[in-house]
Amino acid sequence: MHIHIAELKGFASSLHVWRTCTHSTEDLQELTTFTMPHRTIHIFRKGLRLHDNPTLLAALESSDVIFPLYILDKNFITSNTNVGSNRWNFLLQSIEDLHCNLQKLNSCLFVIKGDYKQVLRDYVQKWNITQVTVDHEIEPYYRDMDENITAMGQELGFQFLSLVSHTLYDIRRIITENGGRAPLTYKRFLHILSRLGDPEPPSREITEEHFMKCTTPADAFVTEEHRVPLPEDLDVPRSKSTNWIGGESQGLRRLEQHLEKQGWVSQFKKPQTIPNSLLPSTTGLSPYFSVGCLSVRVFFQKLSTIYAQAKNHSLPPVSLQGQLLWREFFYTVASYTPNFTKMAGNPICLQIDWYKDEDKLNKWTKAQTGFPWIDAIMTQLREEGWIHHLARHAVACFLTRGDLWISWEEGMKVFEELLLDADYSINAGNWMWLSASAFFHHYTRIFCPVRFGKRTDPDGNYIRKYLPVLKDFPAKYIYDPWTAPEDIQKQAKCIIGKLNCTWRFNISNKREV
Repeated sequence: MHIHIAELKGFASSLHVWRTCTHSTEDLQELTTFTMPHRTIHIFRKGLRLHDNPTLLAALESSDVIFPLYILDKNFITSNTNVGSNRWNFLLQSIEDLHCNLQKLNSCLFVIKGDYKQVLRDYVQKWNITQVTVDHEIEPYYRDMDENITAMGQELGFQFLSLVSHTLYDIRRIITENGGRAPLTYKRFLHILSRLGDPEPPSREITEEHFMKCTTPADAFVTEEHRVPLPEDLDVPRSKSTNWIGGESQGLRRLEQHLEKQGWVSQFKKPQTIPNSLLPSTTGLSPYFSVGCLSVRVFFQKLSTIYAQAKNHSLPPVSLQGQLLWREFFYTVASYTPNFTKMAGNPICLQIDWYKDEDKLNKWTKAQTGFPWIDAIMTQLREEGWIHHLARHAVACFLTRGDLWISWEEGMKVFEELLLDADYSINAGNWMWLSASAFFHHYTRIFCPVRFGKRTDPDGNYIRKYLPVLKDFPAKYIYDPWTAPEDIQKQAKCIIGKLNCTWRFNISNKREV
């Protein structure tokens, strides 16, 4: 395999470097050995970890000086995405954990606020940088960012290196293997992967020895100007939930705890997990994958080891590896599809004349629909930043094709704000799926907002936890309290209605919906 390093050619390569000649991958190692060592800025984006970080490893092995950098461009984040306080807290915790882990290796993380182009231009010149490295990403913003950094490198004279680590495969290889198009069904996607073989193994471990050979100058160590900001520094409220603490350390701890349950891991079938259990019945690792605190390749490899030792195990699409492949599927389709997060101009999305109803959208968003199962889910989402995948299915179906007939784009924006694991590709892909706008078109398969939750939580403990105003209702009525006789409502100290009531049933019947 050969790589032309003046531009991205040959999708089989995960390498994107600005140079002026062609080298084989074997030559590249020799090149880094015999050329002058670099002074490198490594920009952390969605790879907020030290394990399985091939770009950082390549930077360390080709340099004698390194500046680990996180550029916090709040104006970009708030203008291009909806980021709620729980997401901000999780991100800042993840950045702080990365800084602490780098300190253990005699380095540090510089956090610099501002426009990435101006920050990079200033610090490339201030620190006499000859190489900039970043993790490869598929989102349009990061593609534009890479093009701008490449152009800046040609102007200022530094090299640019980008390696794949946020996905199992180099997505470009999948597109190429499918004839230059994205596979639009999971079955076709798995067929393409069967021709590509297993994902590449995780990269070698980064150790203290790497940072002894490639150092961060002591006189440049983090000052007050470059420290990890606190939430209040960014006018972000502190998160009240402690269910998910951000960072590689927490992510690895959770991962190992799950892998200890080898029987559960090998027999895991996602549809059989419980959406309204009071503790997560799935792994709860998705927030850590979203910002790259955990490596999907490490998880995939560890699962393969457990499967190999098991007498039998579940298979995709319902297995744990199947969930990682669903993630890969949406990344692949998103990388190839223009306007993936919109209905208009999106070639794979049905163009549907959705209702525009700000009042009903607001009630759904603020957990005020009057359907306890739906409102409990939306309350958990707002308070904790996470809900089970079937709970996501239920509220998404309710908003779109099931009840309110409001566009999936509106729901996607709310999830983008509130979910800790909000992800460009997966969020939009799932909303198109659940609204039957793409991938899935069985319009009549809907989640009943009353009966569905009863199947796995007939006593309504989930509702009692997240909607304490309803906690004293008998199980018979807790999913549809408007059917309770008046004396039962009085005993529960909760009167159901539209006016002068304890619990507003705003969307009171299917005729309204």
